[in-house]
Amino acid sequence: MDYFNLLQWPAMVINILSVWLLTYQARRMRQAGFLLSLLSNVLWIIWGWHVQALAILGLQFALATINIRGVRKTD
Repeated sequence: MDYFNLLQWPAMVINILSVWLLTYQARRMRQAGFLLSLLSNVLWIIWGWHVQALAILGLQFALATINIRGVRKTD
């Protein structure tokens, strides 16, 4: 069994949860959302590298950059 292919499922769930948390007014919830979003980016990058999905890799690097910018702007 190819365990790398299973990464897409927790990456998806974590991504959905992170977006949910980013909608909260509470700063701690938004921070948790940013951190989970970055975790999701890492998981998608690992999966994308494994399947050689270059568009996914580019997207996830771009989204991670935007997330890091968002964290800095909310501090």
